[in-house]
Amino acid sequence: MKIEVFGPGCPKCHTAEKVIREVLAELGKDAEIVKVTDIQKIVERGVMWTPAVMIDGKKVCEGKAPTAAMVREWLK
Repeated sequence: MKIEVFGPGCPKCHTAEKVIREVLAELGKDAEIVKVTDIQKIVERGVMWTPAVMIDGKKVCEGKAPTAAMVREWLK
């Protein structure tokens, strides 16, 4: 599983990554987490609002940091 976190490095972007890592650890799941901070690459991927999260190429969240409950739902 590949999880991409899109954002320039703002506090909400850091929160998004932290929550994802915490839920992965809680569930005992393994995933490759990639941070995408280059604005050009973010726009090329169709992200208009950060932070955004994609799992295996599918956008699951945009414009807000996900909650732990949201991440658990995505990882079911």
